[in-house]
Amino acid sequence: MRPASRVAAYLAALSVLALASQSRAQVYQGKELVKSELLADTNAIVPGKPFTIGLLLRMAPGWHTYWAFSGDAGLPTELKWKLPSGWKIGEIKWPIPLKTIDPGDIETYGYEDEVLLMQEITPPQKLDDSTVKLSAEANWLVCEKICIPGSATPQLELPVSTTNQPANLEVFARYRRLLPQNWPESNAATANWSRVGRDLRLKIASETLVNYAALDFFPLPEQGVVVGHPTIESRNRNEVVFRIPIESSEKSLSSIAGLVVYSQHPNGEDRAAWRISAAPTVAATSAPPARGIFTFLLFGFLGGLILNLMPCVLPVISLKIFGFIQQAGQSRRKVLRSGIAFTAGIFAWFVGLALLLIVLKGAGRDVTWGGFQFTNAYFVLALSVIVLVFALNLFGVFEISLPQGMTRGLLSTTERKNDLGSFFQGIFATVLATPCTAPFLGTALGFAFSQSAAVILAMFVAIAAGMSSPYLLLSAQPAWLRFLPKPGPWMVHVKQFMGFLLLATLLFLLYVLGAQRGLEGAIWASCFLLVISVACWMKGAFVLPTASVMKRAVVLGLMLVLVIGSGIYFIGGKFRSSNVALAGSRLRGDWQVFTPEGLQAELDQGHSVFVDFTAAWCITCKFNEANVLESTEVREAFERHAIVKLKADWTNGDPTITKLLQQFGRPGVPLYVLYPGKNEKPIVFPEVLTKGMVLEKLQTAARRVAAQ
Repeated sequence: MRPASRVAAYLAALSVLALASQSRAQVYQGKELVKSELLADTNAIVPGKPFTIGLLLRMAPGWHTYWAFSGDAGLPTELKWKLPSGWKIGEIKWPIPLKTIDPGDIETYGYEDEVLLMQEITPPQKLDDSTVKLSAEANWLVCEKICIPGSATPQLELPVSTTNQPANLEVFARYRRLLPQNWPESNAATANWSRVGRDLRLKIASETLVNYAALDFFPLPEQGVVVGHPTIESRNRNEVVFRIPIESSEKSLSSIAGLVVYSQHPNGEDRAAWRISAAPTVAATSAPPARGIFTFLLFGFLGGLILNLMPCVLPVISLKIFGFIQQAGQSRRKVLRSGIAFTAGIFAWFVGLALLLIVLKGAGRDVTWGGFQFTNAYFVLALSVIVLVFALNLFGVFEISLPQGMTRGLLSTTERKNDLGSFFQGIFATVLATPCTAPFLGTALGFAFSQSAAVILAMFVAIAAGMSSPYLLLSAQPAWLRFLPKPGPWMVHVKQFMGFLLLATLLFLLYVLGAQRGLEGAIWASCFLLVISVACWMKGAFVLPTASVMKRAVVLGLMLVLVIGSGIYFIGGKFRSSNVALAGSRLRGDWQVFTPEGLQAELDQGHSVFVDFTAAWCITCKFNEANVLESTEVREAFERHAIVKLKADWTNGDPTITKLLQQFGRPGVPLYVLYPGKNEKPIVFPEVLTKGMVLEKLQTAARRVAAQ
């Protein structure tokens, strides 16, 4: 495929993504879930004098938003202010949240009915305008049995004056009473931290706490620190000891920030809290031992090497092997240049992806592998366009050449054209590798995502090195190319056959779109792809070097109108409004939809439960399901041992499932967990299953349950 074909494919993909913007509605079943409003504790702004502004969120009955640390599920509310130049804004002051324990032992921290998130604003010493308009972009997640993201841009206009008076006294006073207090003097309370294995111990001695029946510790972990559920280990007279499990690899962590909450009743209206900070001598993200880092980097290298064998990558790998066949007998320098260009494409994508994930992690976002792109239906649609354009080019439907000026400036030789083509092949191979979690890769990425930015970058470099090593080695030893067939007319047929391989990949991507947006969404996406095919045919049939300038301009204009018009109609209209496919509609046999409540209910009844964390776009998941989980022997074993089977579908990026994946140290799917019983430790399986492994663990679980 010519380099310009890749350029056209990426431009087509960008045009699809440009249509992907969609608003986050907060109306569910005719009910407005969250109402937002900006309030100030003053009736006017005095230049240079600080005042407090608050975002008031009113939730519908039964719905809740989340605290700065949401717990096992959910996302905290975010505020991005749009302030005039010279204004300063302080940190959000979070009221003491409510702690909720949902079925499945899911603990969350959040707010019901109403919450006021306050921040101190300092205006500049000089204000020229008579009024000032303040606005903020607010984003939140509101949950009941389901979770729905919401956003708003509330505004508040205040006059500028030399004096002011308090405003909204009742609501600000009420929520200021719920703000955590600083840690008291040492004669009122003392705190001592210790580390026992993977757990932190916080011992507090205070006469004040004796008067309160309900005590708790709400953690505020740093980024990358995964915290379990804090519990009271012991309590007597004026002393209480909290146990805080640390489930990440922060072995040198010796303390953690949080709130010591006390009240007469759990979640009582009289609740108060002391704020405790982490010890300043301990780094937030301590580096793990060097041996551990190199071990996981080796896992990353091996995982990248195995990615070449995954079905989602094979079509592009076939293209590269085809390129090696074409180069057989050519100069060693040319073969090496092509291999280096392909390797550079692999590294470019992985390093770029690593930098993007580092930025997202620094912004407080959850970072995952595979789900980061493939939970977005518009990314899958854009990739479908690219795959289709590649396939049509291999079939000979069209050829695209760059303008002569650009060709002379950038691609002055045939070698450089081939090198750029190899570079884009490397990028394309890594894009298709994204939904695959090869053996070793899940473990390596799970470790890396909990570490510093340097470790994340090093891990992705190791994966890129593993994936590119076979091609770099083959291009560095061109003598090995003699084992490949000699070039000849048969290569035209092979090239066309590879186009069919890409069409097979396209069918898989359309299946993913159907799983994400339902049958209707897949049909509208197919209509758009049909128009893309017609546009490519028009290019190959009419935009020829021998055609007149006028003819080429008219045809290119018609192509542009077709692509943009169909994008607006099919994607911006029909596809966008198609309903998200329900996870339950994809279940087969005796599988049930996973929910934390359902899991807890089954465990409370004494049942063993097997949870399959999967996604429609996960090739490894499909392999395990077809060859192991749905095999006759394993299905009979599930039935014989009365194992309840739950399927946790991550196709559309469920935030609750994301949190559970992180708790088990996995960056994405697949993940398989067997819960032998209510009080038994879960059994976690590797990414690739075997029948013998599953049958053995099921038998082990059955023996544990029988012994209870």
